Amino acid sequence: MYVLGIESATPVAAVAVAGDGVILAERMVLNQRTHSVNLLPMIKSVLEESGVGKKGLGGIAVSGGPGSFTGLRIGMSTAKSLAQVLGLKVVGISTLTSLAYPLAGRGCYVCPVLNARKNEVYTSVFDNKEVLNRLVGPMAVRPGRLVEILLDLGGPVIFAGDGVSQYMDFFKAGLGNLAGFAPSMLNYPRGAAVAELGLAAFREGGGVAPADLCPEYIRPSEAEVVWLKKNNAGS
Repeated sequence: MYVLGIESATPVAAVAVAGDGVILAERMVLNQRTHSVNLLPMIKSVLEESGVGKKGLGGIAVSGGPGSFTGLRIGMSTAKSLAQVLGLKVVGISTLTSLAYPLAGRGCYVCPVLNARKNEVYTSVFDNKEVLNRLVGPMAVRPGRLVEILLDLGGPVIFAGDGVSQYMDFFKAGLGNLAGFAPSMLNYPRGAAVAELGLAAFREGGGVAPADLCPEYIRPSEAEVVWLKKNNAGS
């Protein structure tokens, strides 16, 4: 079975094709163009370069959030449209899980952190086993509260994600020698991780019809907050 993975929840656009035990093709770009411009040409390229093509796909996996509201919508609509045309099922993969996935089995807790703005991060905490097991989250939380949670767990932790650059010094100050940091190449979720996690999900009977797939925003968008405040005030 071959699975197309699509990642668009962060500033990086990434796509990949995974098969049994192998990544056949992968593309990743961080530039000023929007995901709506980048994704379709990248998908076309990996399908051609892998030799799988559209008709060879068995399913499509896409980043399900949390992350950029706009990026998630673009990735979801792209995955759902392509799946609808090809008659395939789709599966949403947690952006936090795909960030943690390459760090499984490192002998420490894994803590992906994405910049959620408003002085918060999107985060989860995973255990230190070969197979990821989420212990905390997903949630939007202030970095200080995250440090408290990690101190309660009481073991070394490795951080990864686009929130690392902003809060690295804070985590070092709060956790001391317990804090470690992934290489910069792992601070953005990979299309290959989304594809591999999707392949595992499909093997376990996962996947839904395109119309049934929904993103995991964790918290409402700014537009929704403004609308709720306006309407609650009016009522």
